[in-house]
Amino acid sequence: MSQIIWLGPQDPFPDPLTHADPDPSVPGLVAVSERIYPGQLARAYQTGIFPWYSDNQPVLWWSPDPRMVLDPANFKCSDSLKKHLRHFCQDPESELLVDADFGAVVRACATSKRKDQDGTWITHEIMEAYTALHEQGHAHSIAVAHQGQLIGGLYCVSFGAMVFGESMFSYETNASKLALAALSAWCLQNQVSMIDCQQETAHLHSLGAAPIPRTEFLAKLQTSLNPSTIERPWTFNKTILAHWL
Repeated sequence: MSQIIWLGPQDPFPDPLTHADPDPSVPGLVAVSERIYPGQLARAYQTGIFPWYSDNQPVLWWSPDPRMVLDPANFKCSDSLKKHLRHFCQDPESELLVDADFGAVVRACATSKRKDQDGTWITHEIMEAYTALHEQGHAHSIAVAHQGQLIGGLYCVSFGAMVFGESMFSYETNASKLALAALSAWCLQNQVSMIDCQQETAHLHSLGAAPIPRTEFLAKLQTSLNPSTIERPWTFNKTILAHWL
């Protein structure tokens, strides 16, 4: 059994294919670091690895097998959600805000209470690291607002033609689903064929996501990292939701 690698500031990430699951008791854990060093988060995503840990822990870097992903074409837009989408699109006081206040969306995700979960993995260090990615054009927020107040949303990471979903929040029914519907429609318009959802959950299953082998995910990731024709910055609004109506 190989050992889990401790990473220094300039150390490369291990290849998840050749250094997969060094400790069977924690499947998917590939490396550990004392903190998130500058530039490390971008390198991790392009290697198929992401951080997931809690306060007072070292930074834990993961590449699970299987990997939960959403093909945007398979997003499940139920009849009840379509009704909600139609009302949202017709309501002049409702808005879809893209990259308008990245920090507010991340903070909302961090403070949202979740079933069977104490605390949050979105630490202050995570907020700072993803904000730096946002400033570099590689992290994005999609917020759902009504009368100027945020009621739901998500944030994600993007490299090339690959999107990595991170976290969602919802203060009103279906608000986070509206954000995911918008992201899925945008992905379809821009030939993005996979949204990484990382961990398998019943909620993600209900929205159309499915697990695939790590080998398949990593192969798809490498082809998706090629230079893409996606326009930057992201500039879409709620009219993109018409795709599902």
